[in-house]
Amino acid sequence: PEWYLTQVLMWIGNHAQFLDDKIQPILDKAGSSVNAGLEFSRGLVMLILEKLAADIPCILYDDTLFCHLVDEVLLFERELYSVHGYLSSFPSCMHILSEESCFQRWLTVEKKFALQKMDSMLSSEAAWVSQYKDITDVDEMKVPDCAETFMTLLLVITDRYKNLPAASRKLQFLGLQKELVDDFRIRLTQVMKEETRASLGFRYCAILNAVNYIATVLADWADNV
Repeated sequence: PEWYLTQVLMWIGNHAQFLDDKIQPILDKAGSSVNAGLEFSRGLVMLILEKLAADIPCILYDDTLFCHLVDEVLLFERELYSVHGYLSSFPSCMHILSEESCFQRWLTVEKKFALQKMDSMLSSEAAWVSQYKDITDVDEMKVPDCAETFMTLLLVITDRYKNLPAASRKLQFLGLQKELVDDFRIRLTQVMKEETRASLGFRYCAILNAVNYIATVLADWADNV
């Protein structure tokens, strides 16, 4: 997908000056409110939507290809809005990703890869060690690596779904994040039970620091609608 997505971004960028200098004055002179550059972008995005609608059913159940498609679409959308000033009221790829079969698949693979990430972060040798243990002014909370990595995982998921057009879809992703928080809580509890005989031990204290850090960050996020 990156081939045609990149091609469309190149066409938009390469035609911007021509549309602004040559076409926009004609529209302005005719008293039209149309923005030539945005209309050009919208027309090309409609082609992308047709292409995605044809491609997605073919790769829906191939986790690797489907995830790659979603990643490329999210990068495309980010550049389309931030660099080329595309309007949120226009049709976008997020509408295609929001369609029921595609969206449910997205949720499923997002959860699958998030759980795999949690497995690897907790089995890491550095799971209970702070990345900043040698920098005292940075490491006041003594945050173990697994807790920091987990919160980064949640933040990345938020960043991926925040531009979905429907609030109901965002809430489904929030539901996934709540599941992941509860799953992480259960994992911490299991590790803690193994450490109860050494309640002042290194790992037990690291678990308490992890819980405190996660609670603090979630409280900070409470104002993020």
